[in-house]
Amino acid sequence: MKFNGFLGKLLVFVVFTMFFTMFFSTCIEAQEWHYEISCAGIGVKGSFLVEVTSYGKTVDAALAQMKKDAVHGVLFKGMDGKCMQKPLVRKVELAAEYESFFSNFFSSSGDYAKYVEDDANTSVSVIKEGKKQYKVTKVLSVKKDMLRKDLEKAGILKPLGY
Repeated sequence: MKFNGFLGKLLVFVVFTMFFTMFFSTCIEAQEWHYEISCAGIGVKGSFLVEVTSYGKTVDAALAQMKKDAVHGVLFKGMDGKCMQKPLVRKVELAAEYESFFSNFFSSSGDYAKYVEDDANTSVSVIKEGKKQYKVTKVLSVKKDMLRKDLEKAGILKPLGY
């Protein structure tokens, strides 16, 4: 079957658009979290010092992801190390129930960034793994009390004591 002219171009456009829509929506929705986190100590009041190991195709990509990983770890993974800490969001179904909130929260311009600080005085460990991946480790500070308080205001977590 041969498609010529307008109909052929229209068909190619529709197929092309469907393919890219499916491809990019799958990439955005299915972010996989691949990191390691442990507690490196208690920071200033209401914060944790967390050692985070993030992975990326470049060192800069891993460093950019690291802040998200730190906050994600405090929220959903918890930590071992110097201060055992359970995740703030202990019920797995809350992540699914508030999927839209967390999707926006962890977007490139999301609020996650206001809960994590990078100390320029801490060293960075960089290990190249294979040809296309770097493993980068650094200590960051996560404002867990402020994070918890804001999640309570948003109705995602119940206030402590309830």
